Amino acid sequence: MTIEVKGQWSPEWQPLVDAFAANFAMGEAGAGVSLHYRGALVVNIWAGQRSNKLAGIEAREWDEQTLVNIFSAGKGLVAICVLQLIAEGTLALDEPVAGLWPEFAQADKGAVTLRQLLCHRAGLSAFHQHLANEQIFDWQAMATAVAAESPWWIPGTAQGYSPFMFGWALGEIIKRASGYASVNDYFQAKVAGPLGVSCYFGVPDALLDNIADTGPLKRPAGLPNFSTGADSIALGKIMKADPRGVTNRAFSNPISLMTATNSREWRQAQIPAANAHADARALATIFGNLASASGLLNESILPLCWQEQTFEQDQTLGLPLRFSNGFMLSQHQRADCRYGRGERAFGHPGAGGCVAFADPDFEVGFGYVTHRMGQGLLIDERAVRLIDAIYAILE
Repeated sequence: MTIEVKGQWSPEWQPLVDAFAANFAMGEAGAGVSLHYRGALVVNIWAGQRSNKLAGIEAREWDEQTLVNIFSAGKGLVAICVLQLIAEGTLALDEPVAGLWPEFAQADKGAVTLRQLLCHRAGLSAFHQHLANEQIFDWQAMATAVAAESPWWIPGTAQGYSPFMFGWALGEIIKRASGYASVNDYFQAKVAGPLGVSCYFGVPDALLDNIADTGPLKRPAGLPNFSTGADSIALGKIMKADPRGVTNRAFSNPISLMTATNSREWRQAQIPAANAHADARALATIFGNLASASGLLNESILPLCWQEQTFEQDQTLGLPLRFSNGFMLSQHQRADCRYGRGERAFGHPGAGGCVAFADPDFEVGFGYVTHRMGQGLLIDERAVRLIDAIYAILE
């Protein structure tokens, strides 16, 4: 399959462009990749097609403005907002959340700290109470549900990834601490706007047609090059073994968390842990700014992005994970959990393939977006190939 890669790059980055093009012979259908290096955007490329059934688009060429639901890759963007508020003294990592949000003290959460929420040690990984499908689109309803929720274990005693509640909990804190009407209002004013990038928690009406529908990755027959999704299969077994357990409820309560992602309601709601929509340039620009200490976070706060807070077998995902304050950290022996090559690299993957990371040791900021979702839980093999190509050039 021959694919036309469009965009901008200089000759030294051709191996990255070639790796991107090669992914299309192995199932990629539409995607974008951007790279910031030493404070400059050095690669910004895209290729393939996308659909948007809500807009009546069956097949349209991918372009620079194509937005993709980046799922959990948006958690890092939420963390940036929190860290900015810490930097200005509005929030403190080790103060109880209930000091700012009194209702949060319900159900034995009075001592839960912001640090515990950021590094997934608060025990707030899933909702015990059943939620209606449409409730996830109602911010106040979700904030009320978070405040009423009880931890799955004593906060601070175990690590359990929070796929969705992370965003509503931290988003309500951002709102209350900043005075902005919504998480997206704050994010546009303090992150996306100053950097001039297209990234949203709740896509405005005028940009809805730019979104690429998400769907499963379809591998060509006879080309078993992409991950079989062993971790994803193991996760499914955990969910099946305990229908009332934390893993099952984290992903399926309500089921609209898994089934509504191509709907207009999802695209325009604010579900900060899972529904940010962005293009690749936005992610690379944001994380490139962090990698080169260019002002998004001041230098006294930046170490919070890469300082390990927890590293153990995760109670939700069933595999070992490392977290700093809101970001995943590398496990260098695992290609699917290696954010660059530097010891200080940090980032976050999104369900199915999207990923963003910063590597301050190499001054690299990386963004990859795709609308074809693979089966891996962490960094998809398509992105692994791209990352390997970058560091083959740099090393």
